[in-house]
Amino acid sequence: MSSVSVGRVVAGALVLAGLGSGVAVADDAPGDGLEIQAPYEQAVVLAPGDGGAAQYRSMALGLQHYNSDYTVTDGRLTVDASGLAGVAEIAWPDNCAPDAAGTVAVCDTGDVPVRYSPQVQLRLRAAAGAAVGAQGAIEYSATATGGPAGTLTAEKYSAETFVTVGSGPDLGVSAPQDVSQVTPGTDLTVPFSVTNTGNETAHGFTVQMWATYGLDVTTRYPQCTYTGPDDADAPYPSMTYVTCSFGTDVAPGASVELPEPLRLAVTGHALHERFDYDVAPGGAATDLDSSDNGRSWHIDAVNTADFAVHGTDPSGAQGETVAAGFRFVNRGPAWVADVASGDPVPAIDYYLPPGTTATSVPDTCRTVSSSAGDPAVPHYVCTLPTWTRPDLKVAFPFRLRVDQVIPGAEGRVVVRPYDGSAAFAFDPDTRNNTAEVVVNPSA
Repeated sequence: MSSVSVGRVVAGALVLAGLGSGVAVADDAPGDGLEIQAPYEQAVVLAPGDGGAAQYRSMALGLQHYNSDYTVTDGRLTVDASGLAGVAEIAWPDNCAPDAAGTVAVCDTGDVPVRYSPQVQLRLRAAAGAAVGAQGAIEYSATATGGPAGTLTAEKYSAETFVTVGSGPDLGVSAPQDVSQVTPGTDLTVPFSVTNTGNETAHGFTVQMWATYGLDVTTRYPQCTYTGPDDADAPYPSMTYVTCSFGTDVAPGASVELPEPLRLAVTGHALHERFDYDVAPGGAATDLDSSDNGRSWHIDAVNTADFAVHGTDPSGAQGETVAAGFRFVNRGPAWVADVASGDPVPAIDYYLPPGTTATSVPDTCRTVSSSAGDPAVPHYVCTLPTWTRPDLKVAFPFRLRVDQVIPGAEGRVVVRPYDGSAAFAFDPDTRNNTAEVVVNPSA
């Protein structure tokens, strides 16, 4: 069982390995906008010295808009590759119509989604004679039908991709499919293989892994070092961290597996979990394109966590200061964390008893305008650590001055979702989400 006082301890943030891509946004009118999704950097491999052609590499593009209240159709993405002259050349897919020079194309993306998925798959390769380090740029613009004004646009130069000729290994791992409704006690096998799409052999490779608190990494490789979430030297709170070094060569075009399947155990305190892993070439080699070196696997378990708050009932004469704080408890069995954003999950509202003034406030609490219907009621919002383990007890040691003795002066404490949702979907008992702080309770 763990117990902390928020007035004395600053809780660490949940550290997660994130992945992202370049996004360009153009607002046409209040309420919606068109976004071009394109990588900011893209590597192509050097053409072989025997006069042969360089190998093609794929690059995904697409459009999205951000307001689901609107339907957006007829997406048109213009790709201007004229800046790649002498550096790289493009093979256009069927949904792109290039100009006579073959350097600018308009690509039909169809309906534009709110949640991005690739709609255009280009293939790029280094131009014959292009040297290592040569660089050019692709510029984009886009239009679509829909939105509040009827048309959405992203102007030219609102997004670009810098293409660089390189030589070396390029390791990557495939993206796993997220899973949900997993029963605690289940064993999972991570879909983990390493592929080299570069033009040079990777002489060995390294792996880093991060598993959130509700997952156990059960496969133990002798090539790896494991640090658990409760170890004294744990670099990340509430996570298992693994570093590995494998001596297996990965030739260009080859895929290799780990020495044995990588398995995870979904523990009894699992809820919303995340497993991150990252690969890199061994030795001093530099990976040509790191955008596919790391992946995140989200695993949602069927479980509950019972959040509860407990108040106090101090007494004091007029002018006296009394301890009138409250406590938060996670009765479990699950731990809870926002493994996507790292934001806190619960927030706690504290409406002071009438006739009192706060003279000492925990560091993680701030005053806000009251939303309880009476703006004269002092109102504080308190946050918790970004992770909430089972059996965690957190004290919020408010001290209040009694300005006026009011028998049974009742304050209110409410634990609620930090993100503004109506309720905690995982909490089986909402009756204990509210408590009272009563100063000078009536006999």
